[in-house]
Amino acid sequence: VELMESGGGSVQPGGSLRLSCQASDSSWAFNKMAWYRQAPGKSREFVAMDNVLRKKYADSVKGRFTIDGDNVRNTVSLQMNNLKVEDTAVYFCNMDQFWGPGTQVTVSS
Repeated sequence: VELMESGGGSVQPGGSLRLSCQASDSSWAFNKMAWYRQAPGKSREFVAMDNVLRKKYADSVKGRFTIDGDNVRNTVSLQMNNLKVEDTAVYFCNMDQFWGPGTQVTVSS
């Protein structure tokens, strides 16, 4: 199974971006869909998770980011509002043991 992210880019502080991730195999039944991110010089960190039963967010993004997983289409999105400079990172899609290659999000004025 391959995952592919889209929707990254550059935005000013306070702006919004929407990331999307599509799995190549629509028949695979994923238990968990999530987003992680890795800023320059830092370790990869958890951002948000959707496992149908509940959604979970890192404290740093609560109230600003919204994850939405679709187990029928095997897609997951991340709506990011009120972006901050510290949100700058490569964002990775994760579905169970599979990872996407990442998409760059840059927040700067």
